[in-house]
Amino acid sequence: MADTPAPNASLTPLPGHLYVVATPIGNLADITERARAILGAVDVIACEDTRTTGAMLTRFGLRKDLVAYHEHNETEMAETLAAQIAAGKSIAVVSDAGTPALSDPGFRLVRACRRRGLPVVPVPGPSALTAVLSASGLPTNGFLYVGFLPAKSAARIGFFEKYRDFDYTLALYESCHRIDKAVDEIVATLGVTRVICVAKEVTKLHETFLVGPAAEVQARLAKTSLKGEFVLLIAPVDFEL
Repeated sequence: MADTPAPNASLTPLPGHLYVVATPIGNLADITERARAILGAVDVIACEDTRTTGAMLTRFGLRKDLVAYHEHNETEMAETLAAQIAAGKSIAVVSDAGTPALSDPGFRLVRACRRRGLPVVPVPGPSALTAVLSASGLPTNGFLYVGFLPAKSAARIGFFEKYRDFDYTLALYESCHRIDKAVDEIVATLGVTRVICVAKEVTKLHETFLVGPAAEVQARLAKTSLKGEFVLLIAPVDFEL
């Protein structure tokens, strides 16, 4: 008679632990077995929007206690949640999509736990940043992730000028309301031949990758719907496709 495999201990959350759980960025099939198991078994899930996370959990057949943890209450809630973890609760933190703490809430809670000496466990999975880097064709031997660009045009131009000769790929997120302006500024500041990648709605039905010299991407972007979430990559100055 064959031996029964031992249960996978990593699928069972432990008391007094924080779990940083990555969730799908669009395609729900990207949820990992471990993420699903942890989310289904922790005492509490801290999330950006209880409606968004609640809908996702419903799709997976899960019902959990949810607490709102977002940019407007993050400082206060980080200490509250850390205290609950110190008291023995297991808590998972998630963002609306992707990996928490990367331009999403999560950092302050993780820091609060580290300050208290509490265990923090990553449950890795989807990330728009790494997904676009892996499929862009731009250099990935080194990159600088800078989050979202400044809202004001002068500040964005200043950023592009500062990193004009950077040796590695620049990776950032941009709003659908400003992606066209950012690309216009790249063309004006870094030149028409600078290789860039504009990706939107990654893993979703209307996933789009625009890769090539900045002027070509600019022209193609002008014919593309600007609805959705965008990732923007800028290749080193001497890079050619």
